Amino acid sequence: MKKGSSITRVLDIVEAISTAKHPPTPLDLSIQLDIPKPSIHRLLQTLEQEGFVTYDMYGGYIIADRTYKMLICTWEQESRKVERLAILQKLSNQINETCGIAILNNNQMLYTDRVQTNWPLQIYLPVGSEVPLWCTSSGKLFLSYQPKNKRKNIVEHLPITQLTKNTITNPELLEQNLEEIFNKKLGTDNEEFVAGMVACSVPIQKNDNIVACLYTHAPTIRKSLDDLLAFEPLLRNAAHELSKLIEDKE
Repeated sequence: MKKGSSITRVLDIVEAISTAKHPPTPLDLSIQLDIPKPSIHRLLQTLEQEGFVTYDMYGGYIIADRTYKMLICTWEQESRKVERLAILQKLSNQINETCGIAILNNNQMLYTDRVQTNWPLQIYLPVGSEVPLWCTSSGKLFLSYQPKNKRKNIVEHLPITQLTKNTITNPELLEQNLEEIFNKKLGTDNEEFVAGMVACSVPIQKNDNIVACLYTHAPTIRKSLDDLLAFEPLLRNAAHELSKLIEDKE
């Protein structure tokens, strides 16, 4: 396959969109990849029709369902999963609570990996669970990383509902909370999603971009939010190991 072939260009476009900090425009991609504008428009149109990329409301391109499904399948490959679970198991043993990984899936967070603690009292949120963005530690952490104008628009259009007495439903107050979370790079859930459950999360990053969240949660009868936050150094160490795992696999 020679450099500059249609297949190479298509893969380069998908990679550029997948790794971009902000959704690139056709002009951005044309300049970055040195592909003529007529060609970039034609290839993007084909990729959009086939469900690999989609046009967002801000004039740029983001990955679509088919690309996202491939990424999830790659994430789930057994050789990678075993190593992630080993890191999670060690962390869970140190905190003595359930730990897991969540990724963004459309407008929800998807639990992909999880190590359950051995306490009789458990919070049942198994792998495959999808949870809201606006009231979970991982969801709010992911939201906090969005550019401010985009984040504000997302918050305004999310179907925010009162799940517990602590759920933040006021968009302005939620925006303030997200700004605090972004400054600390630490997501929190103070009984906002499930009454009687607290949680916190830290980012798993690649090239300074958030790709997933490492979380831990516990029933309030056993730990307070402050109790969980005391384990922040352990969470960050584990997140760093998981980030290295992603980079080493490339």
